[in-house]
Amino acid sequence: MELHLKGKNVLVTGGTIGIGKAIANAFLHEGAHVGIAARSMNELAKTKEESGVEIYQKDLAIPEQREQLIEEFVDHFGSIDVLVNNVGASHGQGVLQTPVNVFEQAMEVNFISAVHLSQLASTSMIKNQNGVIINISSIFGKEAGGAPSYNASKAALISITKSLSSELIKDHVRVVGIAPGAIYHPNRIWQNRLKKDPKYLKKYAEDKIPAGRLGTTDEIANVAVFLASDKASWIVGTTVTVDGGQSRLNF
Repeated sequence: MELHLKGKNVLVTGGTIGIGKAIANAFLHEGAHVGIAARSMNELAKTKEESGVEIYQKDLAIPEQREQLIEEFVDHFGSIDVLVNNVGASHGQGVLQTPVNVFEQAMEVNFISAVHLSQLASTSMIKNQNGVIINISSIFGKEAGGAPSYNASKAALISITKSLSSELIKDHVRVVGIAPGAIYHPNRIWQNRLKKDPKYLKKYAEDKIPAGRLGTTDEIANVAVFLASDKASWIVGTTVTVDGGQSRLNF
């Protein structure tokens, strides 16, 4: 399927590992111009060497650096056509065991950064009367399962996806979301689990996922490029669940 994304200017946050990296690569494969943002210069430089993306070393928990990111991206590329708010982290444990400031950190990274970047990017998109914002949330934003602070921040992201979509669609800017289930990539969390129990992934998939395996980052990336394309022109405000049947919701 030709998605007609060639030449589009795409910014992916958290683009050096996992889902973010796969999304950036998928857009590159479609011929888009891609920039990624992350905190680690080592990881950014490595990714640039691998794929040729533009890189931006930013801590997106800091408002001023979010402003710098959008300004620098638009200065370099001339416009922003697609923003993928992917950066995120899990914080804390149970509600009673998690200090309030940890909830604040989770909201700042997982939710507020996406809201702010969307506000900033939408200025360019409205001017051009074209654009797509994709928010990467989680099935745990729709139901319980992860750390409560993570769940709350992702639930807020799903909510703002719908609210913002209603404001921007009149200017031909679509806001949509993806709620991944368990996706395997060799990050610290998965590696620690496998170190304790080499059969952890197999057991997890058998217990929790009807499809019988964990998802791949490419399976999320494929949905992202589709949602960014005109093939998805009538998908507005929805957060699409991509989880191999893992979630228990029937809507």
